[in-house]
Amino acid sequence: MGGFFSPLLIDETRLLVLQGEWVANPDFYPMLRSLGFNNLPDQSAMAAITFCDVVVSHGPFSNGLLFHELVHVEQYRQLGIPRFSGLYVRGFLNGGSYGAIPLEVNAYTLGGRFEQNPANRFSVEDEVRRWIAEGRLQVCRWN
Repeated sequence: MGGFFSPLLIDETRLLVLQGEWVANPDFYPMLRSLGFNNLPDQSAMAAITFCDVVVSHGPFSNGLLFHELVHVEQYRQLGIPRFSGLYVRGFLNGGSYGAIPLEVNAYTLGGRFEQNPANRFSVEDEVRRWIAEGRLQVCRWN
């Protein structure tokens, strides 16, 4: 991942691979379902989940999966936990699905560039900063 992410980010990120267990959905999911939210992301079905600078995987990391999750670590670093969380939830509510969340679009876009040509280095830090500056991670003008 060197050349894409800062050495400090790589050094400070912690990885955990679960074996025989999965990250459970939040306790508030049943309440949200009762309100009509039927397409909530199932965390146990996700390959990995990032919590600030800790990445929890349900299986071995591929380079592509690790790259995607490290993009989220960089997003958390630049946005902070409250802003990242707010953008993530608003992105889901506005787009109506996991795939429409701008933070995920950013991670999948950069991950696609990486997987297409891993030898072509670019700064994820700069790319995330550019998306933030251009308002591409926002879903409403008042975010």
